[in-house]
Amino acid sequence: MTSRERVEAAFEGRVSDRVPVHHIGACSQVASALLGREAYVGGGIQQWREAVAWWQGEEAHAEYLERSFRDAIAFSQACGNDLLRPSYWRYSARPTRRLDESTFLYEYGDEADWRVLRYDPPSEQCSITSAGAAEQPRSLSKRPQEGLTFEAIEAQLDAEERAIGGYRPTERSFEFEIRAQKLLGDEYAIRVGGVGVGLPLTETEIWFEALVLRPDLVHRHLDLQVETARRNVAFLAPLGFRWFFGGGDFAWNQGPMYSPRHFRELVAPRLRQVSDICHQHGGYHLFASDGDLWPVADDLFGECGLDGYYEIDRRAGMHLRALHERFPRLTLIGNISSHTVHLGRREEVIEEAEEAIAEGKRFGRVVVGISNYLVPGTPPENVLAMLETIDAQR
Repeated sequence: MTSRERVEAAFEGRVSDRVPVHHIGACSQVASALLGREAYVGGGIQQWREAVAWWQGEEAHAEYLERSFRDAIAFSQACGNDLLRPSYWRYSARPTRRLDESTFLYEYGDEADWRVLRYDPPSEQCSITSAGAAEQPRSLSKRPQEGLTFEAIEAQLDAEERAIGGYRPTERSFEFEIRAQKLLGDEYAIRVGGVGVGLPLTETEIWFEALVLRPDLVHRHLDLQVETARRNVAFLAPLGFRWFFGGGDFAWNQGPMYSPRHFRELVAPRLRQVSDICHQHGGYHLFASDGDLWPVADDLFGECGLDGYYEIDRRAGMHLRALHERFPRLTLIGNISSHTVHLGRREEVIEEAEEAIAEGKRFGRVVVGISNYLVPGTPPENVLAMLETIDAQR
């Protein structure tokens, strides 16, 4: 079977020759160790690299794009992935000033809209804040926009609603994914995004307040996400894409960050709409969130019509067998804990990999892989132990 056929079998509940694999992602440090060269993959480091490349000129930026695509594919293949991730984080705006080695300024629009990108090398992460917030002492910068109000959110939503009618996704919007689909789509399953649904991951306090005080703003925000997904899926499906990776983090180890009632009334109906859109175009809708999702599991994995679940956080109590027994038609991706591979003993890594493979063989509808992300400081020997165990037993 080809890699694509294995993934198709997992989503259709059929037996395949080997348990399929998808490791969701990795930092540059881990990928570089695996590939034996500096790897252009990762989170904030890729945003910083893009800023540096733009600062060096058009030719350097073109090289950044080429290396980013090449290394994302190379890392996926080196991990034995059957489902490929062709792209990592981007921040495509061109900086107007370089403040120091790790900091860039973006002076576009009104001064209140200027942004600062600040890179932290040890964590490979970036913060992208308003220029005003960035000038404050870090202890005072609790939110990227301290002054965000319901009125400001409403004005932003007004603008987005006026603009959505003219939104037309283009090949440039998904350039890496489309390139991978053209080159490798017959052999591999190719993941693509564009269908995320959830509350924003920044300015979370005021959005949590809006759940109670201004649910109309939440309704409007989620409806815009559904309409964006509708247009993205209609554009991407004819190009051969079937696996639409969405989601929206909203939980931690103690459960969801807002009430199951708010999830049921506000978020779940929009997730159902996106699932229906994907199904109308012959695609699969996948959802990701870390944390303990059991308090909303029946709504999320039942009523929402999801086809797949990734970032399955076993340390928060999300286990493959329990999920399969309760939701037998749901395809599960991952469940080897990033925490274990990062901080655990080699024997613990092997044990979790063996357990995931065994569940894949027992139930089907499993794509084995890391639960979330291989973070900086993860021992290469633990990564190799995981990969070798999967390859030998899958």
